[in-house]
Amino acid sequence: MEYNIFYNILNKQIFESSKKDLLEKIAKYPDRYIGLFRPTKPKAKILQNLLQSNEIRFGDALEILFEKYFEQLGFLILEKRIGIGKEYLDLDQIFKNEDTIYFIEQKVRDDHDSTKKRGQINNFEKKIIALLKIYKEKDIRCYTYFIDPGLIKNKKYYIQELNKIHSDYNVFTKLCYGKEFWDEIGHSEIWDELLDYLKRWKSEIPDMPSINLDEDSKNTFEEIKDLEVSIFRKLFNNKEICNEILPIIFPENKVLKLLYEYFIEKINEGSIYKTLSNKILEILNKGQTASPNKQ
Repeated sequence: MEYNIFYNILNKQIFESSKKDLLEKIAKYPDRYIGLFRPTKPKAKILQNLLQSNEIRFGDALEILFEKYFEQLGFLILEKRIGIGKEYLDLDQIFKNEDTIYFIEQKVRDDHDSTKKRGQINNFEKKIIALLKIYKEKDIRCYTYFIDPGLIKNKKYYIQELNKIHSDYNVFTKLCYGKEFWDEIGHSEIWDELLDYLKRWKSEIPDMPSINLDEDSKNTFEEIKDLEVSIFRKLFNNKEICNEILPIIFPENKVLKLLYEYFIEKINEGSIYKTLSNKILEILNKGQTASPNKQ
């Protein structure tokens, strides 16, 4: 895979829509950011939210990357959503090579607590049952795969449970960490490339995500302008959000001014846009988005 493809997949999956998601969370759950019974100030909570979101999105990005790799290696990607009656299950990876089907339950690291590890195995078994019904006599190889080899917390448990599934269903199961899976399918060079690309990518991204959404105001505006109007209502009608959150994320008013102009243009589409534009104008005139240094 070319590095620019790798780079674009990670950046798109991890960083695109992060601002939109942040605003939705602030609007829906303001007390998580400005509640009195919290040991953090709003600025720290916003940063924490972005960091946690990036961690989750990183796992999603690796799923997309790995699928691209499997496709590049000549495997046929199969339908990831499978049905059992009225229930649907989403598989992390499923692909085919000649008469062999590979199913992978993929996670970044093995750091689950007792409840999560049991849920992981139950989910794995449920998906295997569905696959055996769909593909019947096909050769199905089922893997629980943790990408990060640096954290191996529940290896003994997973091996025991996978052995039970293998015995009871007469299906191939295996636990893999890091490079082990790529060795399993005969393509260890992909693991080496993945490590090289990840090191390069991490050297090119900022040390910390910026919570000043005015820094890239035009792109921020394009990302958030089509949020549900109910989200904007919740943001601009909440005095604590206006006083404590907006000065942090919009310290120069650039995005708010773009939103104001945008809503003015849409007034003919509904009175809500006049209401929103008036709310923003009120915020701007009161200076409620002054520099957070003044907070």
